[in-house]
Amino acid sequence: MISRRLLALVVLLLAPCALAQFNNPDNTGNVRVRVVFENGRRCTTQVHLVLMSSASTSPVGETYSNDECMAQFDNVAIGTYHLAVSGNGIQDTDSGLFEVDSRKTSQFLYVTVKPTKQATETANGPGSPTVAAVDLNIPQKARKEFDKASDSIAKQDWSKAQEHLQKALAIYPQFADAYNNLGVVYARTGDRSKEREALQTAIRLNDHFAPAFVNLGKMAIVDHNFPDAETFLSKAASIDPNNPQILVLLANVELMNQHFDDAITNCHKVHSMQHGPQSLVHYIAARALERLNRLPEALDELRTFLVEEPPGPRADAARKEMAAVENQVR
Repeated sequence: MISRRLLALVVLLLAPCALAQFNNPDNTGNVRVRVVFENGRRCTTQVHLVLMSSASTSPVGETYSNDECMAQFDNVAIGTYHLAVSGNGIQDTDSGLFEVDSRKTSQFLYVTVKPTKQATETANGPGSPTVAAVDLNIPQKARKEFDKASDSIAKQDWSKAQEHLQKALAIYPQFADAYNNLGVVYARTGDRSKEREALQTAIRLNDHFAPAFVNLGKMAIVDHNFPDAETFLSKAASIDPNNPQILVLLANVELMNQHFDDAITNCHKVHSMQHGPQSLVHYIAARALERLNRLPEALDELRTFLVEEPPGPRADAARKEMAAVENQVR
């Protein structure tokens, strides 16, 4: 039986968490970002984006890309900015200057990145899962429809996104990436049956397509089907082993399935990566350590979590957790 506290952790994990907030709603704009490679293919790793003002060397905000290689900064004060982009397997990139204009409520920005030499060699190596054969033959017209759909997704125009994705699939029915994004659209419109069907088609076309396995894992989490969630996310992690976002989700479902040692191992793996703080792994590790009765180590993880994420509902929950563990240690 899974406790309510553990289910609450799943909710906290899946809920969107803005890493940068701006308090003044007047004279502001929203910036949506999509990260792509030079050949138009979207980036397949989690990317760290830092928003910088041209008038200062201090960051204005920061966030990480989602599974669709997109990110968003809301309520950014009018002015001139640039983005510093970094991540595993890509070269550090600067977006160049762009303007946030109060006359536009939102704008869409593409940032083109290049793979590192090591990532390129790995992708071209024998048995590499990075690029499936079906993805090497995507017609340009299908790619254009896919990009239009991505723009519509960024604007949350789900009907337009669905229209463009279906056009892309009519041109090229083996377009796994388009099926994955169609699953995302169906998720937003509440059609879970079609969402599942689209995602399963994506992995049938490309059984090394990590984003579709992640999305199937998230569906299983919503259904409280944690064994299936672990299966899907383990597959995604085997395909993309250096993606911290996947490993955090996997560690969480391993905790739900009482695979405590595995959860702790994956939390430590994420903590060792050079992706910036992933504070939630310390909370997950603390929960696993508690259940193994390794209470002093659990306290250390909770303290680290609060250093990395001092405010907010997750921090409040962590403080209560820490007080309860301290009472057991005494």
